[in-house]
Amino acid sequence: MNSPTLVVLAAGMGSRYGSLKQMDAFGPYGENIIDYSIYDAILAGFGKVVFVIREQFEDAFKDFFAGKFEDKIEVAFVCQELDVLPKGFRPPINREKPWGTGHAVWVTHEAVNGPFAVINADDFYGRDAYFKIRDYFNSEDAAEGNYCVVGYYLRNTLSDHGTVNRGVCLVDDQMYLRGVNEIVKIAREQDGVIRYPGDGILSDDTLVSMNIWGFLPSYYDHAEESLKSFLTTHGDNPASELYIPSVVDQLITNGKLKVKVIPSNSAWFGVTYKEDKPFVTEQIKCLIEDGEYPEALWK
Repeated sequence: MNSPTLVVLAAGMGSRYGSLKQMDAFGPYGENIIDYSIYDAILAGFGKVVFVIREQFEDAFKDFFAGKFEDKIEVAFVCQELDVLPKGFRPPINREKPWGTGHAVWVTHEAVNGPFAVINADDFYGRDAYFKIRDYFNSEDAAEGNYCVVGYYLRNTLSDHGTVNRGVCLVDDQMYLRGVNEIVKIAREQDGVIRYPGDGILSDDTLVSMNIWGFLPSYYDHAEESLKSFLTTHGDNPASELYIPSVVDQLITNGKLKVKVIPSNSAWFGVTYKEDKPFVTEQIKCLIEDGEYPEALWK
């Protein structure tokens, strides 16, 4: 098996955060969340990282990451633009942004030639996730052409600052994904119970997807097929987006393959708003103090 590739989805504009959060500093020497993700992926044996970015920020990204880890892992940049589409398709004139995470992964098809993991740039997943995906790529299940997704226990993904939206993994008795149920406004209330609107209750051990997937190269053919279908049906809608779970759900529903849900007990944390920064910074500080990471990550 080729060393797996890490695809980092970093094309978000950061409108709610107020700046390019992908390059904001959280570590003691200016490290951001992506730095820690790549550090963990290198330890897990990943051989290449592909950044999905916007063309207008390409120079800033390359300057920010230049000289950090090129001697440890191959680095490539791919631009996700709204006019980068399968042959025969064009964006509507009133479209202003690309087509979502399903499109973001598809644009990397020329940069990836083996098994690959997909992550969000602004999410911290924990080292365990990268090792579990690497091990999955060496499994009989992957040899049969199946994919995987890391599932996080809901208790490790809640926020002390408000409600969260989570994709609850629906699994069968063999831990294969049946679907992802998107639930909004989840919070632990004062009585300790995790609730969401409509009198819904979730357990602490509910597995949720935080958008870290393990795919094989065959995914690109499926992604293109889904993208073409999506563009044909929804391409004239300037706000429409194709998401990775939608692509995966089509594959499962059509019986083309299976997706294994791999539980991880790691704590997940991410940044959406500026107010999230102190918490994330403190979590990384604690991991450094516990010896999980060196104080100066790349020195």
